[in-house]
Amino acid sequence: MFEVPLPSAKSPHLRRAGSRPIFTDQEVNEMKSPSMAASGVAMMPSPVFLWRFKVVLFLLWGISCCKIGWDSVMRMNADKRDLFLYEAFLYFNPLLLVTLMVWLWGVNLWIFSHSSVNYAKVFDLDHTHLTHREIWKCATWMTIIVPTSMAAYLYLYSHGEVSLAASQPVILYAAILMVLIFPFEIFYLPSRYYLLRTVWRIMLPLQAITFSDFFLADIMTSMSKVFSDLERSVCRMVNKQVATIAWFEADSVCGSHSVVIPVVLVFPYLCRFFQCLRQYKDTRERTCLFNALKYSTAIPVIFLSALKYHVFPDSWTKFYRPLWLISSVINSLYSFYWDVTRDWDLSVFTRIFKFKNPHICTNLLYGRKWVYYWVIGSNLIFRCTWTYKLSAHLRHNYLTVFTITALEIMRRFQWIFFRVENEWNKITSSKPSLELSGNEIPKEEDRLLGSATHNV
Repeated sequence: MFEVPLPSAKSPHLRRAGSRPIFTDQEVNEMKSPSMAASGVAMMPSPVFLWRFKVVLFLLWGISCCKIGWDSVMRMNADKRDLFLYEAFLYFNPLLLVTLMVWLWGVNLWIFSHSSVNYAKVFDLDHTHLTHREIWKCATWMTIIVPTSMAAYLYLYSHGEVSLAASQPVILYAAILMVLIFPFEIFYLPSRYYLLRTVWRIMLPLQAITFSDFFLADIMTSMSKVFSDLERSVCRMVNKQVATIAWFEADSVCGSHSVVIPVVLVFPYLCRFFQCLRQYKDTRERTCLFNALKYSTAIPVIFLSALKYHVFPDSWTKFYRPLWLISSVINSLYSFYWDVTRDWDLSVFTRIFKFKNPHICTNLLYGRKWVYYWVIGSNLIFRCTWTYKLSAHLRHNYLTVFTITALEIMRRFQWIFFRVENEWNKITSSKPSLELSGNEIPKEEDRLLGSATHNV
């Protein structure tokens, strides 16, 4: 029998998994030689170069998608072009708006990570929560995938490949659904599990309501038009009406007169309404009832608007339209009053955007009166346009509705700053002995593997 020599104790192959390899003195001296160090530095591009290279590729990709989409639209006949764009926007604009919301949420977390607001404690996050960099990474992939699929849909449809064009939104929606429910430890499984669990808690508010529960529910009310378009898109996919105009008929199961549309629009407000009732049951605070009343004022706006398709034109003009206008004004003003006085609390306006370290935003925003005038004024304007977004009889002007929905998302984006800081001020005022050092804020370098109790 041959004897195989055992490796020496200093062999780099004889070590525990995860530990550092053990090198000999000769190997260490070779690694420290100037020639090897210089060659290693020369082979590795600088981070600035890599970042600029990615930006250039991203811009080239964006220009290519826009060029392909524009050329495809121009190939269509003028009489069919509006219907063509209306359907394309219906499938892809919900995902584009969700992408915008993810980008802005990353900006929220970036601002909070530099400010005096400890958002990790506000949302009761552990050390494995997603940071703004990871949120932006997800948003980047969404920004690449969704417009690419839309450009492919426009190109294939305009070139007569109707069946292939119809498969594009189906594949995109199926892929997103699979990523959300994928039960393996990839694609931020703890965060996906937390998101789905929170959505389930919002749909069935049978337990005590946490800050994360009603915070996400408030964001969902701003996405009600997105959910409505998602429902109509999925309905057409199920009924094989993609890349056709059969769905445009009023009596179609997925048509513009469907009763499911106002039901989907009102669902986020009903969830928030029942959350307020649950909070009143737990706390017995009358403020919860007034908050529930605020969300209930959106119900007449939605259903009175939908009645236009089910009543005579004279009845709509003389009776239902004035009621819709009155309910819209009540909902807008009530919601605006609640945002400023309750959700934000005017007293926080002297502390917003205060950063721990000197920062450019500190000089631009902190203590500036124009910031508060802008926030209050824009919130009032966007609240008024909000009723346009909720009105079913106005939804055929898809470009206007898309713009107003994007403005509503922007309003919610700036609402988050004041709402989260207000909650942080309540925490610090109720716990004066709480240590507010920056060490409590989790850093990206300290993140460990995901856990089952992950929050985001």
